[in-house]
Amino acid sequence: MEFQPQEAASLSKLPTGGDESSTKKASGPASNTDSPSISSSPNASRTDFEGSDHIDDGEPQDGIAPNVPRVSSSPDDVITWEPLALVQTRTSIGSSASRPPEYEVVFEPGDPENPKNWPTWYRAWIIFCVSFSTWAVVVYSTTYTSIIPGLGDEFNVSAQISTLGVTTYLFGLAAGSVIVAPLSEIYGRRPVYIVCLLAWAALVVPCGLATSIEEILVVRFFGAFFGAAMVSNSPGTIVDIMDHEYLSLGMSCWSIAPLNGPVTGPIIGGFVYQYMGWRWANWIVLIIGGGAILVIITVKETYTPTILQRKAARKRKETDDDRYWSQFDQRASTLEVLKLNMGRPFVLAVTEPILIFFNIWISIIYAILYLCFVAYPIVFVQYRQWSPGFAGLGFLGIGIGTMIAICLEPLWRRIINSHKKDPETGHVFPEAIGSVMCIGSFLTPIGQLVFSWTSLPPIHWAIPIAFGIPFGLGNTLAFIYSGNYLAGCYEYYAASAMAGNAVIRSVLGGTLPLAGNAMYKALTPQWAGTLLGLCEVLLIPIPFIFYRYGDKIRAKSKIIRQMKEERAKNQGKRARQLAREARRMAREQALREGEAETKVVQVSEGTVNIREVV
Repeated sequence: MEFQPQEAASLSKLPTGGDESSTKKASGPASNTDSPSISSSPNASRTDFEGSDHIDDGEPQDGIAPNVPRVSSSPDDVITWEPLALVQTRTSIGSSASRPPEYEVVFEPGDPENPKNWPTWYRAWIIFCVSFSTWAVVVYSTTYTSIIPGLGDEFNVSAQISTLGVTTYLFGLAAGSVIVAPLSEIYGRRPVYIVCLLAWAALVVPCGLATSIEEILVVRFFGAFFGAAMVSNSPGTIVDIMDHEYLSLGMSCWSIAPLNGPVTGPIIGGFVYQYMGWRWANWIVLIIGGGAILVIITVKETYTPTILQRKAARKRKETDDDRYWSQFDQRASTLEVLKLNMGRPFVLAVTEPILIFFNIWISIIYAILYLCFVAYPIVFVQYRQWSPGFAGLGFLGIGIGTMIAICLEPLWRRIINSHKKDPETGHVFPEAIGSVMCIGSFLTPIGQLVFSWTSLPPIHWAIPIAFGIPFGLGNTLAFIYSGNYLAGCYEYYAASAMAGNAVIRSVLGGTLPLAGNAMYKALTPQWAGTLLGLCEVLLIPIPFIFYRYGDKIRAKSKIIRQMKEERAKNQGKRARQLAREARRMAREQALREGEAETKVVQVSEGTVNIREVV
């Protein structure tokens, strides 16, 4: 599964608050890691999230240059700071100097166009829609593992060749996350969701009608390429609609379906293949995809920049006044935006020590998780002689562990918030999130090692399935809170940081399962599983190192130092802007007092002019 906790908070770190201050000028505090949430998505929208509840109220965003001043014609007016990359946009409304602050289009308090002010029932419906649609894309990645024997029989190919369908799907998710998914930053979330879901569903059809394994391998890549938009951007939608106080709850509810996609895939695929044949595994997914398209159509646009751009354009049209503008009106070309989104993730991945180690850790445990979708059928079908349908039930332990990790979110949040607060922001340091990652780093190898040595008869089948629980629990904690940690460290560059992580882990996750059949045949399930478990043991120190020394490692990061300098500059600009605004208001007040000049009092003797100061 290609899962991003963005751009959540995402994915997008663009201001999404429900009041004027959250959508107007660039200002505000640094990151907020006060309570954890799901982080996904590599672009997300890219949610920075790509998905934690870190929301940067007005700081420069991922893919957007530091703020530059916009000075109005009067030297006494307020200097407003806006991102450099946003000065030139597609919706041309004149130069930045011709944008008077009083004509800036923002969300007013209680604005019905602000997604955070939509009715609770509709926001809950949106969470369901994007969660279900993401699940549809994810479940298709693992239903395939159950039909691998049928593909081998149909096309007379080896299991290794058939397994390539998992590889090409994950490669497609990786490519789409850096090419297709960022289009939501240009066109908004809704059109990207609808178009990409339609393309993804349409590409299921050739797989169901395939006459060769080559057709399936190629088509699955392009299907995942479009499906990546749903997986990468949906956490950003949750950030768009949820207040900060309830963001963790929204993310937890959303993540239930996507995180259980890899588990439910083999269960559905196993029974469908057993009773209806391998082609019907595709038709079932197509039916699910059709439902996903129907529900996603009911979701309105939630991306704040797109909404404000449209609102400003509407005001210009209705009033025939080109002075209306929003801070998100961009003239940067689509090609420039895509170049930036595609280049920065890989630069950060090879230059940032934090990302180098996190990419290694997350990629390996992600690859081992996908290797399980090859290993479990070997254990339960070949050695325990279960049917394909019942063999899929072996994944229930992992699913239960995933649900436990999600449902215990209040406990993890309490653990994180019990740590020392950053005096500058009032929130815990990003390293506090490492405490939960440390728990996950122990649980994952425990589940893997015990499963390995209890997987074969005569040991009862319930024991290896039960130890899938700590395995699933540990994996989920690692995926969710590593994304939150990266979001807390890289703030408005978190989408780029997690995009690189997503590509690397998808490549490794798609490659390692190719060795699964040969490895389990040569080493037996016990020793093959032990080898994987020991690899996970070797990775345990990584979250502990960042938990203990993360502040020192962050201090050596060039880009994090740059963000701190930019934040300090923006705070100074904000202070000067407020002072200038105060002086302007004082002058206006004095002018009003001067205009209350003469009150004429009519008395019997005549007219007396009395000057009053009100």
